Amino acid sequence: MARHKVLLIEDNADDVDMVLHACSHSGLNADVVVIRDGGDALDYLFQGLLPLPDVVVLDLTLPRLGGLDVLRSIRGNPGTRRIPVVVLTSSSSDADMRTSYDLGANSFIRKPHGFEAFAGVIGQLERYWLGLNIRPPA
Repeated sequence: MARHKVLLIEDNADDVDMVLHACSHSGLNADVVVIRDGGDALDYLFQGLLPLPDVVVLDLTLPRLGGLDVLRSIRGNPGTRRIPVVVLTSSSSDADMRTSYDLGANSFIRKPHGFEAFAGVIGQLERYWLGLNIRPPA
């Protein structure tokens, strides 16, 4: 089975460590690319390298270019618009949730507290988006 590719766009070092540890703990068959800045994330996605990620995990609070702007750009580009985008954020704002869905997010998840809960969320994300979900070819 080919390895999956996950793009994690997250600037918080502790959250990055938790995601990577949870992926390692679950035996995730994927390469996780970590980008800590919204502008760098778009540069990475739009440079034309294949394969594109199987899923983007996106925080909303990012330096240089916020997560909602990143999402808007991903959905506005024909080459990336079909990539599933999961918003994983500490925001408790219903407005952030509504705007994320309005801009085309496939899922909105609030970051849980504690490693066990965080690992559980990452495991479910992995099972659905990399196991069950079928997306059209690039």
